[in-house]
Order: sequence, then C-alpha cells, then structure tokens
Amino acid sequence: MTVLSETVTQTGWIPVCAYTDLLPERGACALVGGHQIALFRTFDGELFAIGNRDPFSGAQVLSRGIVGTRAGEPSVASPMHKQVFSLVTGVCLDDPAAAVQTYPVRVADGTVEVSVR
Repeated sequence: MTVLSETVTQTGWIPVCAYTDLLPERGACALVGGHQIALFRTFDGELFAIGNRDPFSGAQVLSRGIVGTRAGEPSVASPMHKQVFSLVTGVCLDDPAAAVQTYPVRVADGTVEVSVR
C-alpha cells in the first residue's frame, strides 16, 4: 500500500492520485484519513471507493480482488474466499448480511478525491 496523499481540503475531499494512475478494472489501495480505501476504475470510466478490509477474513485485500459485474452491477471478488461485493453499495452479493464501507469519490481537475466523512 502506498500513501499517495493525506492533504485534507476544506470541503472534506482528500486528493488521492491522478485519474490516469488508476488502471481500468484494477484496484489500488490508498490510506485516506487513516482508512485503507480500495479504489476501482471500471472500463466505462466510473470510479468506486470501498473499504479495503474483507469482512470474512479480516485481511486488507479487496483492492487486489477481481473486478467484474454481477447482474449488471459492478463488483469485486475478494482474493481470499471469493465473496463478491457490490462496488455501488458495498453489500456482499453472496451474503447480504456482510458489507464493506463505501466512500464518495470524484474527479476534480484530473485528480481523484475521496471523502471519508
């Protein structure tokens, strides 16, 4: 994991990296405001930010998961036990009782920003 930026803006958005630093269908982990965040950029250019901790194993690995879709919903499969999480809601699509935190993410002037409020 790389700490890309820890500069907090007055708006609560924290710049993390350049949009072009994120490869389509690949995850990246960033430490943002003390939270490990898994960032994903899909092929269509959408961005998603979820907690990096797999609730089933407790490992900080979701940024290393396999990105895909399930029933048209962008998702990531944990590299540990392969449970699939929605990138939109954070809910585990295999066990809706489990979920990971989601975070607002946006691009401002080519920079990916995350809010951890």
